[in-house]
Amino acid sequence: MIDLKKLEENAGVLMQAAMKAGADACDVVVAHGQSLSVSVRDNEVENTNRSEGDEFSLRVLIGSKVASVASNQISDVSALAERAVAMAKVSPQDPFQALAEPDQLAKNFPEIELFDETIPNADALTKRALETEKAGLGVKGITKSMGASAGWGTSGFVLATSNGFSGSYLRSGFSVSTAMLCGEGEKMERDYDFSSAVFQEDLRASKDIGQRAGARAMRKLGPKQIDSGNLPVIFDRRISSEMLGALLGSINGTSVVRKTSFLRDQMKDQVMHKGITIQDDPRIQRGAGSRLFDGEGLACEKMTLIENGILNTWLLDGASARELGLKMNGRGARSGSGTSPTSTNAYMKAGEKSLDTMIAEMGTGLYITETIGHGLNMVTGDYSKGVAGYWVENGALQYPVAEITIAGNLKEMFLNMYPANDLIFEGSTNAPSLLIEGMTIGGK
Repeated sequence: MIDLKKLEENAGVLMQAAMKAGADACDVVVAHGQSLSVSVRDNEVENTNRSEGDEFSLRVLIGSKVASVASNQISDVSALAERAVAMAKVSPQDPFQALAEPDQLAKNFPEIELFDETIPNADALTKRALETEKAGLGVKGITKSMGASAGWGTSGFVLATSNGFSGSYLRSGFSVSTAMLCGEGEKMERDYDFSSAVFQEDLRASKDIGQRAGARAMRKLGPKQIDSGNLPVIFDRRISSEMLGALLGSINGTSVVRKTSFLRDQMKDQVMHKGITIQDDPRIQRGAGSRLFDGEGLACEKMTLIENGILNTWLLDGASARELGLKMNGRGARSGSGTSPTSTNAYMKAGEKSLDTMIAEMGTGLYITETIGHGLNMVTGDYSKGVAGYWVENGALQYPVAEITIAGNLKEMFLNMYPANDLIFEGSTNAPSLLIEGMTIGGK
């Protein structure tokens, strides 16, 4: 078990050392993590990995000069603090770096379930992984396993600042995954499935994960190419979070400051279809991205990022908020030498139509289950990726397709995007299946 009290004591010692060394202000992060994972292949254990470690991060400010140091031990606290102060003295001025004001800091923390006390041993994880693989291999037509894995991890996190903030919490995580192969030679196909959760009891059943991975691989056998054209596409729920991730990247305060976002001039504009609302909620019980406070000690409140297609706000940490002349909104996360803006539990609200209804109404088009590559220009919004999925004709899935590209611009794609009603929460970024009208398809 992780001793939070000990982590808090270490944070206090490091902070006192920094102030004694000459810092005007400082903040300290102390974290301790433990993890265990097992991977299997062909009914044999392939790897067992266990890790445990500490992390100490100190950020000091002297006027508007800032420096950070990190270590996995603090055997010599004074030396670490003195090094940070010395670095800050020779650093360039940065008028946007500062601690949050005392009246901005969180005073009370919400009650959120983030920590499962269950500690599985290697035998339990091995059993879970083997059950998952066995279920996948049991699907008719599956020829080989690419392996299965099960894992557990837990961490303790403490943030303390020289202007009066101190907060800490524990969190846990569990995961199961597998991938299966079918077919032979150049006609082999693969697919996967996984489940992750903060609490062990919220994981999907191993049998279900294995069977889904196998069934998905089998459905991809014998893919065809299709003709090029301009067609509607549907992004399957498993990959639709990519679209939400692109939106989150474009409204990140750092991207806006650096002018690397294609939405940087569109605050309060209609940037998505009017039927789309996107929220970010750090207080979801057992949420993968939930947290009691942000990386600068601010309270984390639920925010509506997009409301009926209108862009409401940027994701901001202290530095980006100051540079943009805006108010911090509790989305700072510790990142290397300081903080960076990030979402917590971001999700697109479900639409009204089922996925089956969308496919039926689409008539002819492409149902995408896999994307390949990273063809996204965040400055212009130009989007191009390789994809695989299924050809849709007469309102029904007809056959698997592959060796296809799709292209468009996210500004237009967002405005012509419609969510299905199949939203589920499993990671920190979740979206339902998404219909986009009119994308350029590159086929044979």
